[in-house]
Amino acid sequence: MADADLKLLYRELVSLEIELWDGVEGRLRAEYDLPLTSFEVLHLLRQQPARRIQDIAEKFSITVGGTSKVVDRLEAAGLCQRRANPNDRRSSIVELTPEGRKLVDGALKVFEEELELRIGSVISEQSVREVTAVLSTLRAAGRALDADRKATATSSSAMRAPKQPGRPTS
Repeated sequence: MADADLKLLYRELVSLEIELWDGVEGRLRAEYDLPLTSFEVLHLLRQQPARRIQDIAEKFSITVGGTSKVVDRLEAAGLCQRRANPNDRRSSIVELTPEGRKLVDGALKVFEEELELRIGSVISEQSVREVTAVLSTLRAAGRALDADRKATATSSSAMRAPKQPGRPTS
């Protein structure tokens, strides 16, 4: 495949992601004073109640620390709460509060309207399914490549002899 084609595709994907994020977030902020990152976490908790911070982080491919900060802000705003995890004392369960549920229900309507305006009104349902399948394939291939690289790096570092203090390496 031509290198220029891949670079153009990359640029289009990145630009679309930025513009789509900014457009949806602009509308959520204007109507609900809600950042898109916060909406995404609230929406996940609406769909899948009682999640751990680790579960949320994995879902969005972000760090546990970053996820914890988002949840801290949502909790301070009264939109979610943490409770002890009965299955693991080292973690807590995050749940929506009634106020959080009400906010995410309203914001979800705005989110869906904006997606319809920016995507659904532009391409057919069939195209949406096809693009979604292609993007899912690309993401899966990227995750597999990353896992292979990580495994290779781990096994090659394990094969190296440990450094001896005070001895030069050859």
